[in-house]
Amino acid sequence: MSERPVHLLIKELSQILVELSDKVVTNFLDALHAVKYHDEQGTCNIRKIDTEIDLVEINLEERCLAFLAIHQPVARDLRAIVTIIKINDDLKHIGALTLHIIERMPEISSEMLESFEFENIALHAGEMVKKSIQAFVTKDSILAGHVSEMDEIIDSIHRKVFSRVTSLMKHPHSDVDQLIAALSVSRYIERMADHATRIANEVVFLVTGKIIRHTECSYEYLITSSRD
Repeated sequence: MSERPVHLLIKELSQILVELSDKVVTNFLDALHAVKYHDEQGTCNIRKIDTEIDLVEINLEERCLAFLAIHQPVARDLRAIVTIIKINDDLKHIGALTLHIIERMPEISSEMLESFEFENIALHAGEMVKKSIQAFVTKDSILAGHVSEMDEIIDSIHRKVFSRVTSLMKHPHSDVDQLIAALSVSRYIERMADHATRIANEVVFLVTGKIIRHTECSYEYLITSSRD
């Protein structure tokens, strides 16, 4: 039996989401690279791409809302559209984190970024986003569960960065402003991983109908863990 038009439309919207996610992750990683090397031209290009991404996100959301109004989907089709809308929103927030990173460029040196190996950590977070999107495409709740497990690694790294930063701040000649900027960058990467986990949880909802709430790493927990 041939697919109903509604399924073809969902496939088209899903493909737009996949392509969008690739651009969002690439722009995030490029932002870290630009800040590391204080590449002014690179940051201009990142802002331009972010604007293009915003337009795609708005268009995708509008198409999804029109789909709901016109086709009034139910059951699995309804969950698919709702999932696309929610994933699109998570990608929008990752895009905002990208801009936050390049705003930190005047405050942090290449040496400081290198010392924390943020690019390597961001690659791990970016891989989480890619795997969560892959889980969405293949409707793989097991892969989505693996993404949630990967989030624990990022949370652990962020706690170590927090502990290291607070320790370095105690030194009399420490550059507190740079250390605060470094902690902010670590937080942005950790937030990216959180959004990847949210996407993975939405995949679980799509496949099983089960709603999973993601618990984020709180500031109070960071304080407590730094004392251990």
